[in-house]
Amino acid sequence: QVQLVESGGGLVQAGGSLRLSCVASGRTFGTYAMGWFRQAPGKEREFVASISRIGGRVTANSVKGRFTIFTDNYKNMLFLEMNSLKPEDTALYYCAARAASTVATTTADYDYWGQGTQVTVSS
Repeated sequence: QVQLVESGGGLVQAGGSLRLSCVASGRTFGTYAMGWFRQAPGKEREFVASISRIGGRVTANSVKGRFTIFTDNYKNMLFLEMNSLKPEDTALYYCAARAASTVATTTADYDYWGQGTQVTVSS
C-alpha cells in the first residue's frame, strides 16, 4: 500500500512559478512510476506529467516547456516545478502512483492518489 500527501499549492499571479511536492510512504518510489494530474471544477481529471522508474518523462502538451516533473528517491518525494503559470492552470493538482515502472497518461493507469493541492493563478 502507498500513501501520498501533496503540498505546495497556493495563489500565484500569471507568469509566476510554483513547486508542488508529494511525499510517499508505505512503499518506495523505486517500485512505481509516478504522475501528476489536475482537475478544475466541472472538468475531467487530466494528465499533466509522468516519470518512470528509470527517469523517463512525458508531459502534456498544455504544460510542455513550462512544467517539469522530478523525484528525490532518497526522500521518497515527487515534485512538479511549474513556471510561466497561466490562469487556465488553475485546478486541484493530484499526485499519483501506479504499480508499473513505465510512464502512463490516463487516470485508469494509476493505483494510488493523494488528496490534491489547490493551485490558483490570477490574471
